[in-house]
This record gives sequence, C-alpha cells and structure tokens, in this order.
Amino acid sequence: MKLLIAASVHHPEVLARFRAQQPAQSLDPIFPPSQNTYFWVKGLRQTGHEVEGFIRNQPLIGLLGARRSARFKGLRLLERVVAVINSRVPRFNPDYAARNRRLIAHAERFHPDALLLSGGNQVIYPETLASLKKRWGCKIVYLSGVSPIVFSNALERAAAPLYDLVVVNDFYHGVQWLELGAKQMEALPLSACDPEFHQPANLTPEEQHAFGCDIGFVGTLVPENLYRDRVEALRVVRDLGLGVWSIHGIPPELKENYRGEALGETMLRVLCGSKIQINPHGTFMRYGGNMRLFEAAACGVFQIADDLPGVRKWFEVGQTIEVYHDPAHLRAQVIYYLQHEDERAAIAHAAREHVLKHHTYDQRMRALGELIAALK
Repeated sequence: MKLLIAASVHHPEVLARFRAQQPAQSLDPIFPPSQNTYFWVKGLRQTGHEVEGFIRNQPLIGLLGARRSARFKGLRLLERVVAVINSRVPRFNPDYAARNRRLIAHAERFHPDALLLSGGNQVIYPETLASLKKRWGCKIVYLSGVSPIVFSNALERAAAPLYDLVVVNDFYHGVQWLELGAKQMEALPLSACDPEFHQPANLTPEEQHAFGCDIGFVGTLVPENLYRDRVEALRVVRDLGLGVWSIHGIPPELKENYRGEALGETMLRVLCGSKIQINPHGTFMRYGGNMRLFEAAACGVFQIADDLPGVRKWFEVGQTIEVYHDPAHLRAQVIYYLQHEDERAAIAHAAREHVLKHHTYDQRMRALGELIAALK
C-alpha cells in the first residue's frame, strides 16, 4: 500500500544530527529516532509498504523547532498569544491554510491509499481530510497514545467521524474515540522496540559517571494533574539513589534528583545506566502501553511498572517485569530488588528476549497494515 504519514517533528535538533550520520545512499529519515513515528516509517517500509511523510508543523516562514512548545518552555508574551490563537482558531492562520493546501497537493501527487494522522494535530482541517476521502478514496487512520478527553483539540474532535480507524495504545482511549464518532478502533500498542536501535549498551567510564544510578526514570513529570502518580512514585524512592531525566519541567521535590535531558541514543544510555528503571504511567493512561515499557525491556534493563491491565497483557509479572500497587509497595519492591541482583538480571534478560520475539515495530506495523487493508 501507499501510505502518507502526517505528523509533527518535535526534536529537530535530534533529526539534524541523525540525518548527518546516515549513509549517502540511504532514504532520508523523515522523523528523528526520539519519536516513535521514525520507527513507524521504518517498520512500514520493511514490511513492504511505500511510505512518504508530511511534516505538519513545518511553517512556510521560519525555522522548524526554533523554539520548543510554549507548554513547557517560556516564550515571550506575543508568542504565547499567537500560540493560543493558533490552537483555538486555527482556520484564521494563513500559514495553516497553506499547509493544508500543501497536504492536498502532496496527496494529488502520491495518491495514498491511507493517510496516517498522528495525535496532537492542530493543523490539518477536517475539510481537508474529507477532501482526501472524496477525491481519492483515501482512508483516514488516526494514531494516538493519549486520551482524547485530556489532550484532543477542537480540530481532532470535529474530524473524529472521518476517522475510518483509530489505533491507540490504551484500550480506554479507543472507547473514547468511538464515543466521539470514529468508525472503528483497535488497541494495538503504537510503542514497541527496534532490535537495531534498542540494545543493551556498554557504557564508558564517563557515561557511567553521567548516567549511572540505582534507580532511573526518563519521561515527563509536568503538569502535575496529568503526572501526579508518577511524581508520587518517584518521591517515595528519591532517597534510594534516584536519577531523573526529562526534557520538560521538574517538580520542586525532585530537583535534587534531576540529571538532565535524554533523547534518542542518549536516552538508551540513560536506561542502561540504571539498575532499576521505574515506569509509572501518566494519570490519563489507565490501561497502559507507553514507549518506555518496551524500550527499557529491549535494552535489557530491569523494570518496575505500575500494575495496569496492559502491562499484564504484554508482560508476565515476576518473569519479564515487576509491578507495584501503590507507592509503599513500590518502595518495598525497589529495596528488595536492589538487594537481589541475580533476580533482577534474570528478569531483565527474559524481558529482552520476550520483546524481541513479540513486540517489535516490524510486528506492530505488519498488524497495522493488515488493519488498514481490511478497511471497507
């Protein structure tokens, strides 16, 4: 099939470095490996599909990613006002209108069988999606790892009846999209592992100094209402050798544990530098399925996650992962496994073998291709 992916590039600096490292004859990567969209494209191509990308946050004027999101990094007042206007009344933005015309022109040249629209869309209009469906019979497939109740915007909700298929990590999110009008949903984790990228790493002495810790966490912790369970989980083990890496803000009680930012290959080394990785999901994920769940396992790192239905569906507790039920239980689990290195190592080894066998991006994208091919 011919598939067109419309998504944003969130880490342009990582993409620039990664492109510079690629052989001259290789296909230019569309997205950086710090985003799962990179692995979607790679997996779809490796399973026989023709894939092109449309970068929806590429402005006609200015540099992509010159500044990070206003949500997490301070912007000047005028920039904040413009960002709010764009998010609330995107049709008044002439640059957005031009990007929609560019997407239609791209589809007219490429004739995709399906448009894969990643979550967080604040640019592509519902009428643009309707035009793609009417003019070329293009299926619209929406891919998201977050709750529409918490994160979706007016454009995404208005377009929901146009989605032929919504694919989500968390089963409950899929139900919410059906309630908004989507025709069909599938709970297929969009996160997985890439055996060529997610591997155990032998750290240099310098890297061990920078990334080594007893307990590690990589991820988002703000705003508090969305990540309070994570913050509480980390708070109860902050005195046990906790290191925290995040590209966003840090709650005051965890400032002393903050070790820096971690994206792409740096993130892999951070994972490999810890004896235990803690993986609490955000409060908007009650089923489970975040990226770190599969990435840490593929890196051969022992992991303790919150006890969610998806975690138990995709892993075997006590064999390929450990779980906790509340913060006090997490602290007890951490203390126990810090004292039992052999058990940690056995579970981490089994987890890596498990995800390489059952949870690779090639497998995910093969399943996604089959779902799209079955759409009527």
